[in-house]
Amino acid sequence: MKRLTGWLTRPFNNLRLREKLFLMFLLGAIIPLLFFVSYSYQTVKSELSDQMYTNSVSSVAQINSNLENKLDTYTKLSATLYLNSTLRAYLTNDYSIDPSLYVDAYQYINSTFSNMLTTNPDIKSISVYINNDSLPTDDIYIRRMDDEFRKSVIYSSLLNTYGNVRFLSTPPIIDQPSMFTLARMLNVGKLDTVYGILTINILESDIFRLMEKESADKTVLIVNERGIIMSTKDKSMLNLPLQQFITTDFPDSAEGRFDSTFHGEKMLVVYNTTKFGWKSVTLVPYSSFLSKANNTAKRILIFALISFSVMALLIYVTARLFTKRVEYLVGIIRRIEREEFEHIDIRPLGRDEIGQLGNVLRKMSQRLSNLISDVYKKEIDKKEAEMNVLQAQINPHFLYNTLASISSLAIRNSDPRMNKMVTDLAKFYRISLNKGKNKISIHEEIQLTRYYVAIQQIRFAELIRVHYQIDESVLPCPIVKLTLQPFVENAMNHAIWDDKLGINIMIKAYREGPDIILKVIDDGMGMRMQESRSQELPARGDALSGYGIRNVDNRIKLLYGDSYGVSIYSRLGIGTTVTIRIPGR
Repeated sequence: MKRLTGWLTRPFNNLRLREKLFLMFLLGAIIPLLFFVSYSYQTVKSELSDQMYTNSVSSVAQINSNLENKLDTYTKLSATLYLNSTLRAYLTNDYSIDPSLYVDAYQYINSTFSNMLTTNPDIKSISVYINNDSLPTDDIYIRRMDDEFRKSVIYSSLLNTYGNVRFLSTPPIIDQPSMFTLARMLNVGKLDTVYGILTINILESDIFRLMEKESADKTVLIVNERGIIMSTKDKSMLNLPLQQFITTDFPDSAEGRFDSTFHGEKMLVVYNTTKFGWKSVTLVPYSSFLSKANNTAKRILIFALISFSVMALLIYVTARLFTKRVEYLVGIIRRIEREEFEHIDIRPLGRDEIGQLGNVLRKMSQRLSNLISDVYKKEIDKKEAEMNVLQAQINPHFLYNTLASISSLAIRNSDPRMNKMVTDLAKFYRISLNKGKNKISIHEEIQLTRYYVAIQQIRFAELIRVHYQIDESVLPCPIVKLTLQPFVENAMNHAIWDDKLGINIMIKAYREGPDIILKVIDDGMGMRMQESRSQELPARGDALSGYGIRNVDNRIKLLYGDSYGVSIYSRLGIGTTVTIRIPGR
């Protein structure tokens, strides 16, 4: 896509700035003119279309009203037979006992159906399909409901209709007028018991009369709920799907409009739906009402071309006035884009808008240069300061507690254990200082913790029992210095609740997926924590160890991200578990 765009714009890019401005201004004049012509044409077209749509809607609504009245008439005729109890008695009577009785039945049936056909000349035929084997059929008014009929569209369309009317298209018959069929299931008295199916074949010409006047300059159709054409002027289209002739699917709405193509010509299609599910459809060719819009558009286009010629001359003169200073400013902007701020020295360009733009551009370039430099330096200084401050907060804490222990022993009596305590203290600080580095290996962190425990065991003796479960594969991995010690210190200072039993502390280190998990578990007194805040750390504490816990979490998050850090779970009287998650890389 970029190559295609570059190939298309290459001739334009090679033009002089003056020529580019001329073309741009020219396009700026052409586009409004074209828009004006297009808008005028579309407005006239829209108004004519709306007017034609309004007329078509009124016409379709009238056809629909007439069609519903006509279909209601047929429905009422079928209801006369549907509710005829005498006809039902004759159709359901058992003639196997006295076969002569069917003569009376046929006299009544012939008389009833003949009178209906005589009073309604648009009805081609009436038939009742029965399943009463004892009544002979004449294949005119009375027909047998055999297997062939049960496979027909008429029978399948009446399933679960419970006596309601269905209008169906009738397949064309050679040398016979076009018709459609009204079908109704005869089941009065027992909705689940069918004693016959009534069919009335109606001439299509009777329906076409409803819209004959409207089909002079447009195409008017009646289609059923399945989109089959039931009535139209062109009889070759009957019983065929409307979608076979138009290129657009019907919307789901009951009424409306859309554009389509019919016999290769663009059409405005207006439709409405009757309560029986049939649609009245009007297809109006756009060419029949848009000729006025086309003539208006031609006149507007002539005036637009004259105006365009005058504009072109004025635009060419104006473009020459902007060429030099605009090219100069473009060069300055390109330097700013490349962040070449030290090479920017914009000369005065006057007091008009272009001159003001040059002055603003000069000040903006200087400010951008200063801001970029300041933000970059401040971000680096901020990170370094945070790390130094956090690291500095860790080292003194343990020193205070250790010196207090040594002082306590020295006051009581002279003890050779003091030598070991001081030696372990020296080893502890040799690892913790680590030449100023803030990360050590997990192996060194474990050793540092061991030295700290050794120092504290001189003070607390058997009250402190520390156990280790370390996965050796994690020992070479880096960790933030002094991660475990604050939690061990916290357990010793706050978790011992019985001076005789002391406390057990378990230190674990293992892998969990891509991360490394370290845990400090004690069986001390624990603490009461709200369930909703069981994973939160104390915001601050009076003891140095409490402050160190929050500090460890901050340092881990600062180095590795918010998905890592410290979480605490504790139960009063049971103990506390501290979980530390760091990346395993």
